[in-house]
Amino acid sequence: MIPHDNFSGEEWTIRETSLDLSRLANTESVFALSNGHIGLRANLEEGEPHGIPGTYLNSFYETWKLPYAESAYGDPEATERLINVTNGKIFRLLVDDEPFDVRYGLLHRHRRELDFRDGVLRREVEWTSPAGQRVKVRSTRLVSFVQRSIVAIQYEVTPVDAPARIVLQSELIANEQLPPAGNDPRVAAVLEAPLEAEEADANHSGAVMVHSTRVSGLRMAAMMDHLWAGAEDVLVTTECKPDVGRLTLSTTLQPGQTFTLTKFVGYGWSSQRTRPALRSQVAGAVTGARHTGWEGLCTEQREYLDDFWERADVRLDGDDRLQHAIRFSLFHVLQAGARTEQRAIPAKGLTGSGYDGHTFWDTETFLLPVLTYTAPHAARDSLRWRHSTLDLARERAAQLGLAGAAFPWRTIRGQENSAYWPAGTAAYHINADISDAVLRYVNATQDADFERDYGLEILVETARLWISLGHADAAGKFRIDGVTGPDEYSAIADNNVYTNLMAQRNLRGAVDVVKAHPEKAAELDVKPPEIERWRRAAESMYVPYDERLGVHPQATAFTDHERWDFENTPPEKYPLLLHFPYGDIYRRQVIKQADLVLALHLRGDYFTPEQKARDFAYYEALTVRDSSLSACTQAIVAAEVGHLRLAQEYLSEVALTDLDDLHHNTGSGLHMANLAGVWLGLVAGFGGMRDHDGTLTFAPRLPPGWTRLRFGMTLLGCQLRVDITPDEASYKLLEGESLNLRHHGQKITVRAGKAISKPIPPAVTPAPVHQPPGRPPLTGKVLGGGL
Repeated sequence: MIPHDNFSGEEWTIRETSLDLSRLANTESVFALSNGHIGLRANLEEGEPHGIPGTYLNSFYETWKLPYAESAYGDPEATERLINVTNGKIFRLLVDDEPFDVRYGLLHRHRRELDFRDGVLRREVEWTSPAGQRVKVRSTRLVSFVQRSIVAIQYEVTPVDAPARIVLQSELIANEQLPPAGNDPRVAAVLEAPLEAEEADANHSGAVMVHSTRVSGLRMAAMMDHLWAGAEDVLVTTECKPDVGRLTLSTTLQPGQTFTLTKFVGYGWSSQRTRPALRSQVAGAVTGARHTGWEGLCTEQREYLDDFWERADVRLDGDDRLQHAIRFSLFHVLQAGARTEQRAIPAKGLTGSGYDGHTFWDTETFLLPVLTYTAPHAARDSLRWRHSTLDLARERAAQLGLAGAAFPWRTIRGQENSAYWPAGTAAYHINADISDAVLRYVNATQDADFERDYGLEILVETARLWISLGHADAAGKFRIDGVTGPDEYSAIADNNVYTNLMAQRNLRGAVDVVKAHPEKAAELDVKPPEIERWRRAAESMYVPYDERLGVHPQATAFTDHERWDFENTPPEKYPLLLHFPYGDIYRRQVIKQADLVLALHLRGDYFTPEQKARDFAYYEALTVRDSSLSACTQAIVAAEVGHLRLAQEYLSEVALTDLDDLHHNTGSGLHMANLAGVWLGLVAGFGGMRDHDGTLTFAPRLPPGWTRLRFGMTLLGCQLRVDITPDEASYKLLEGESLNLRHHGQKITVRAGKAISKPIPPAVTPAPVHQPPGRPPLTGKVLGGGL
C-alpha cells in the first residue's frame, strides 16, 4: 500500500477509498481518462454531484473576440476555448423509485481506482437508499488507446438484502450546465450552450446526436449503443431529443442478482465533413467496438499498455511514494499524447479546461522529450501538427514584419491566442523550442522521411525568423533584442541567454538539414547566401556575461536590477503576479520559473561546470517557483552540480504537485509539463542524461536513501535499459545491435546481449545554496500559490 495525503494505491494503481465531496474537482482530474483524442474527467456516472463536468475532444473549440480597452497593432483579434462536448458517461439509477445519489441515503462504501496497466477507472459503491434498499454498484470505464474514437463503460447493479425494482437510464447529454467561466459575461454566454443541435435520433438500443458550434463552425457527432445481461424480463425504451439521448431499462432483481449494462460510445468531429459523414463515422466506430466486445476492448487496452510499460517503465528503490507518483505521471503523459494524431497536446491534456485547452511551449520543451524516448510515434504526431500550422505561423510573422514563421505562444488551432504581448508574442523562444524538439526527435529516431518532409521546413522558417528578428551589432555579435524568455517575471529584454542559445541551436540545425536535403531546401528557395547568414549568426551569437559577479545575467543588464525584497514578502503574497503590478515585478531581480537555469540544462554544452555551479547558485536565490514548470529544471541542474539532496526535494515537489494539489488548481486539470518533469527529473537529473547535438550521454548519481534506479529508453531503433546503483551504472540493449553512448565522459558501445557496467566517480560537494526566504522546495507541504 502506498500512502498519500489524499490517495492510496498499490504499485500500479491509485486509489480513493472514501468520497470527499469537497475535493470532487481534484479527483475528477486525477482519475481522468484520455487517449489524446477523447478526454473524460472522472465525474461520477450519475452526473451529480460534480466539481467540473468534462468530456473533451482534442481541438474542438469555440471562438470569441478578445476585448481590448485599447487595441494595438498585432494584437490577436479572437481567442479559442476547448468546450465540454456531449457527455456519454451518464448512468442514472433508480432503486424502488429512489434516485441513486451519494448525497442522500447512507453511503457504506465508495472506492475508485485508476489502473495504470489495465488503463481503466474502476468504481465500487455500496449504498442504502432513504427507503432502506441496499445495493452494490460497480462500474469500469475506459477510453480506448487502440480504437481511438471509442469510450466503453460497464455498469453493474446488485441488490443486497431484498428484491429491488431497478430502473437504469444511460444517456448522452449535450450543453451541460457548467460552473461560471469567469468574469466576462460574453465568454459565459458563448460557453453556456456552445453546441447547436443538427440531428438527434434513437434506435432500439441507443441514440446518435450531431451538433455544431456557432462561431468556429466545427461539427461533432456522438453515438451510444448498449448490451445488457443478468435479467430475463427487461422493459426497454429509447428516446432522443436535441440535447438528450436516453436508453431506459426496467427490471426486478433478487438479492445477489447482478444486472450488467455495457455502453459503447463513439465520438468524431471535423471542420469539413458533412453531417451524414460524421454520423456514419461514429456508427462505424461503435459497430467495430461492439464486434470487439467489452472483454476484447479490455484485452486490447492491456496489451497496448504492456508494450508501453515494457519500454518506458521507471523503477526506483528507496522511495515508495515517489515510485507511485512516477507511474501516475507517465500514465497521464501517455494519455495526453498517445492518439492526438496531428492535434495539439494541451497544457492540461484532456483532464480539464484549464488554460482554455491551449497548448504552449511546454509541450515541446517538457512533454516531447519524454515521448521521444518512450513513445516516439506520439512525438512525431505532435510535431506534424506543428508543421500543419506553418502557413498560419508565416502569416503571423508577416503581420509582425518578420520573415519566416512565428509560432503562437498559446493556441488550439494555430493562431495566436494570447492577448498580453509581453508574456505572449514577445516570447519568441517558442520557435526555437519547437525546432529543438524537431532536432531531438530526428536525432533519436533517424527518421529521414520526417526530417525531409516536415522537420526541414520548420527549421528553415524558424531560422529565417531569427535572422529577421536579430541583428549584428557594431562588434559583429548577433543580438536578439526585445524578447521575453521562459521567466514570465521578466519581459521585453535584450539578449535573453536562453533565447539566444536556443536560437543558435535552431540556426545550426537549419544549416545541417538543408545540406542533408538540398532538393527539398531548393523547393523553399534556400540559397547558399542565406545558409551562410544562418551559420554566421549562430557562430557570432551574443551571450552576455557579468564579469563582476562571475555569472551569466538572464538577459542584458538583468544583474544590475534591484533585487526583490524577499524578506518582507509574506507567504500569502505569492504568487507575486496576483498581488503586485507587473511594473514592479519586471524591474527587479525575481524569477517566476527557471530561465537561465533551463539554459544550463538544455544548452549545457555551452557552459563549463564551474559556470553552471555559479549560475545555479545565483539564480536559486532569486527563483520563487510561482510556476509548476520550475522545480523540474531546478532538480535536474541541482543534481548535475552536486546538490543531490536538494534535487531530491525538488523532484518530490514535482511528483506531488497534482497528487497533493500543491498549487491549489488541480481541479481545472493536471499539469502535463510538470508530470513529464517527473521522468525528466529522474532520467536527466539523477540519470544525468543529455542529448546535445544528438549524442546521448549519461552522468548518473543517486542521492542518499535511494538504492537503485532503472529506466528504459527507445533510441535509434534500439531499446536501452539503464540500471543505476550508488556505485555503478549498467547499460544493456534489450532490442537492437549496438549503441554508442558516453558515461561520465567516457565513450562506450553497448552491444546486444551484453550489459556494460561502469563505476560512478565520487561526487564533489558543492558550496551550499539558498532559496528566497519562505520558498524552499516542498516535500508534501502546500505552496502559497502558483500557476
